[in-house]
Amino acid sequence: MNEPVFIAGTGIISAIGNNVAQCFDALENSRAGIGPMKYLDSVHKHRLPVAEVKLSNEELAKLAGLPKTKSRTALLSLIAAKEALSNSGIENITKWRTGFLSANSVGGMDKTENFFKTFLADNNKGRLRDVVDHECGAVTELVADALGIKDHISTISTACSSSANSIFLGARLIRNDILDVVVAGGTDALTKFTLNGFNTLMIVDEKLCQPFDENRRGLNLGEGAGYVVLVSDKVAATLKNKPSVKLSGYCNANDAYHQTASSPEGTGSYLAMSGALKRSGLQPADIDYINLHGTGTQNNDIAEGTAIKRLFAPHYPKMSSTKTFTGHTLGASGGIEGVFSVLALQHGIIFPNLRLETPMKDLPFVPEREVIKNVKMKHVLSNSFGFGGNCSSLIFSKV
Repeated sequence: MNEPVFIAGTGIISAIGNNVAQCFDALENSRAGIGPMKYLDSVHKHRLPVAEVKLSNEELAKLAGLPKTKSRTALLSLIAAKEALSNSGIENITKWRTGFLSANSVGGMDKTENFFKTFLADNNKGRLRDVVDHECGAVTELVADALGIKDHISTISTACSSSANSIFLGARLIRNDILDVVVAGGTDALTKFTLNGFNTLMIVDEKLCQPFDENRRGLNLGEGAGYVVLVSDKVAATLKNKPSVKLSGYCNANDAYHQTASSPEGTGSYLAMSGALKRSGLQPADIDYINLHGTGTQNNDIAEGTAIKRLFAPHYPKMSSTKTFTGHTLGASGGIEGVFSVLALQHGIIFPNLRLETPMKDLPFVPEREVIKNVKMKHVLSNSFGFGGNCSSLIFSKV
């Protein structure tokens, strides 16, 4: 039950790169991926910046090895998951009890939106194949089949905490000797429905987002996929390149305060972070860096900040929101930021909270504004807090 769970591989595709190396280079050199819409056909095209993956569906399909008729969500997922498995060094996954735990919140909606526009205008038109893989679970199953994973397949959909939850569920399955290897994380593509929904909530920034800034205006939506390959001690011992990072702590909490808002006191955030620390056996002072949930909305940042103040005062670790690079990737955010947390540990680097100009007056700490290299780090806390009060925190530690 208490055996370590190691991170054997990572894979990612986001607005700042199509693989781990490209994303790390962008983070290291402060290159954000947020800008004008190119691929999403929206009435807000010229008003709302987004963080799109810089490839068309045709280009993604070629990279993934899937038909271009598949949803963008599935294409992103397979690209990142394949990289994670390749990066893990596991030569034959069929040798082990292997699972695929993938999160998403939009499923194949990018395809169905286009179908219904045509179909409603004329019931004799519209491509039915566009609605075949609509539900969230269909995306997971399609990718699992392509990866050759059959032992355990699950889909997690808990809004913005989705892929963080898939990662720690994977760890629990390994610790309880149900699986040996788990590819865990999440994926989400930009859709008109998502953009319009967040815009209706009046929390989308018309400029580039500024998380944890006193004058923050809202979030920028993004897309992408991020996965880690979790392995048991038994599997880790067989690998040529021994894993240097483990998942040491995790917790999910729900304060059930509001459908779309965090409690002002940050109750869910506090419970998730403190629960992850308890699971890991660490103290707040042991955390060297926090990858903030940090969306840039008025509500989220003060709630998360209040929880951090309650838990860490008076000594605060370094922290930053990498959503300043990738935008808020919703169901994929925990997976993408989990990969970033592993990179921070492996390279000893603190990523910057871009565009932070005026620190929040109600908080006694300020996220890092510049890249900091050659940092001795042992433990990184990564936060993913979702709608409905569903809050999750992960702790990654050097072995």
